[in-house]
Amino acid sequence: MTMVEKIKKRSLKSGLPPGTLMHIGTKKAMESRIRILDYDESALREKKQAALDECLSFRDSDSVTWIDIEGLQDVSLLERLGNGYGLHPLILEDILNTDQRPKFDDMDGYMYVVLKMLDYNPGSSDIISEQVSIVFGRNFVISIQEGREGDPFDPLRERIRSGKGRIRKSGPDYLAYSLLDAIIDHYFLILEKFAESIETLEENLIGDPGPETLRQIHHLKREMIFLRKSAWPLREVIYGLEKSDSDLIRPGTKIFLRDIYDHAVHIIDSIETYREMLSSMLDIYLSSVSNRMNQVMKVLTVIATIFMPLTFLAGIYGMNFRYMPELGWRWGYPLLLLIMLGVGGLMLYFFKKKKWL
Repeated sequence: MTMVEKIKKRSLKSGLPPGTLMHIGTKKAMESRIRILDYDESALREKKQAALDECLSFRDSDSVTWIDIEGLQDVSLLERLGNGYGLHPLILEDILNTDQRPKFDDMDGYMYVVLKMLDYNPGSSDIISEQVSIVFGRNFVISIQEGREGDPFDPLRERIRSGKGRIRKSGPDYLAYSLLDAIIDHYFLILEKFAESIETLEENLIGDPGPETLRQIHHLKREMIFLRKSAWPLREVIYGLEKSDSDLIRPGTKIFLRDIYDHAVHIIDSIETYREMLSSMLDIYLSSVSNRMNQVMKVLTVIATIFMPLTFLAGIYGMNFRYMPELGWRWGYPLLLLIMLGVGGLMLYFFKKKKWL
C-alpha cells in the first residue's frame, strides 16, 4: 500500500467516534487464523486452527495462554476477542491500523506493544514490513500479525513444544520478551543483507560507476530511511518496558529486556553507520562523475589548444592574395607542414612538463 492509499484509507475514518474499528492496511492473509498454545511447566495444549470460543475458554486459566492471530481483515473477530479479554477500544483501533509507529501502552491489567516485523526480499532488495501487535496480561499473551508467507515465531513454538530452556517455567512476560527478541533478531538479518549490498556497491563505485550505481545508491538510501523509521522507536519501547513499575513484568524478565535493549541500540548504531556510508558513497559518485568529466574536458582542451596555432598557420596560407612570396617556393608546402608538426610537438612537450597531461 502506497502512502497516498494509506492517507485515503485513513480519511474514511474522518468524523467517526474515537475507537471505531476499521482495518487500515493491506490484506496479507486470505482469512484470519487463530492458533493457541496453552502451557505450564508440566503440560502443553496446542490448537492450530482454533475458534474464538476456544480462545475465551482460556481466559481464567492458571497456565500461560498464547493466542496468535494471523490476518486483520476480520474486524468482528478482533472486537469480540478484545471484549472477552477486556481490551480498550482504542487499543483495538491501534491494532487494526497497520501504519502505527512502534510504541507501548501500560493499561489497567495488561500491556500493549506494537512494532514492525521486517524481512528482506533478495530479488528486489526491498524491505518487507509487517505490523505485529502484542498484548500480554497476567496469564495470557495475544499476538496479532498482518499475515504473510512464513512465520517468524515458528522456532519459538518449537522451544515451547520441546520444553527446552526456561520458557515453559516462566510467565507471559517472558513469552512476550521472546516474541520481541524473535522480531528484533530479524533486524540483524536485514542489516547483514544491507552490509553485503553496500560492499558490492562500493566495489562498483570504485571500479566503473554508472547510472545504475546511482540508482542503487538512491534505492538503498530510501530503504535505510524506512529501516531507521521502524527501528529508532524500538529503543524507547524496550526501555519503557524495562523501567515499567507494572507487576506484569517480573524482575527476572527485566534482565532479558535489558539485553534486547542493547540489541536495539546496536541496530540503531549500525543503521546510522550505513546511512553515513551511503551518503559518502553518493558524494564519491558525484565526485567521480565530475572528475571523469574534467578529464574529458581536459583532453578536449589540450587538443583544441594544439590545433589553434595550426589553424592560424593554415588560415594565413589559405588566404587568396595574389602576391604571397611563399606560394612560389618549391619547398614551401613541406616546410609549412614541418613547422606545424614542430609547433604541435613543442606544445605537447610543454604540457607534459607542466604535468597537464
